[in-house]
Amino acid sequence: MTKKIIVAIDGLSSCGKSTMARQLAEAVGYAYIDTGAMYRAVTLYALRHGLLTPDGQIDAPALEQRLGNIDIAFRVSPETGRSETYLNGENVESAIRGMEVSAQVSRISSLPFVRRALVAQQQAMGREKGLVMDGRDIGTVVFPAAELKIFVTASDEVRAQRRVDELRAKGTDVSLEEVLRNVRERDRLDMERAESPLRRADDAIELDNTHLTIPEQRALLLRLFRQAAEG
Repeated sequence: MTKKIIVAIDGLSSCGKSTMARQLAEAVGYAYIDTGAMYRAVTLYALRHGLLTPDGQIDAPALEQRLGNIDIAFRVSPETGRSETYLNGENVESAIRGMEVSAQVSRISSLPFVRRALVAQQQAMGREKGLVMDGRDIGTVVFPAAELKIFVTASDEVRAQRRVDELRAKGTDVSLEEVLRNVRERDRLDMERAESPLRRADDAIELDNTHLTIPEQRALLLRLFRQAAEG
């Protein structure tokens, strides 16, 4: 008998978690939540309101005071059929994916009051199950009892090249060296933070997709999903 479950997908930066999670959700008819986009939206808000400087200085008391003014929502685009991120009613899907936000998001996401607020929102989204959620602490903190947990990895170089290809496809010219430094620094900051550090849950299935094709990855995920939902 098939049951509604929660699928928690965590892993290193730029290893395709969001694409993987979105495609799985579409294939099985589940809701999809990109928690990384939520932290990116808070980072964008902080940058725009002078609460975060380009060199990483954060006015944490002011940000905490304004956190209640930050509304993050996901809406499906009628053109693409994909979920897009809205910050206080504005579509910021493109704005949150740039290098300026990428360079600072790990600093914002390490703030305990930011994590507590967004984790509470994420947990509320999963009360009815039937959800695929990706991020950095889904299987360890947000949904420790998730029926299926996957931890995604890939080599640093492959992850950086994928990110470069993604940014260049959107018209942003970046160097592989710059992105590789960013990927490694984000992983370091996320693994070393005190609040909800990035780590593989003890019961998570590790998936190294360095050499997997998209069809191979999709087939593997569907097989794992069916095992968990029918178990």
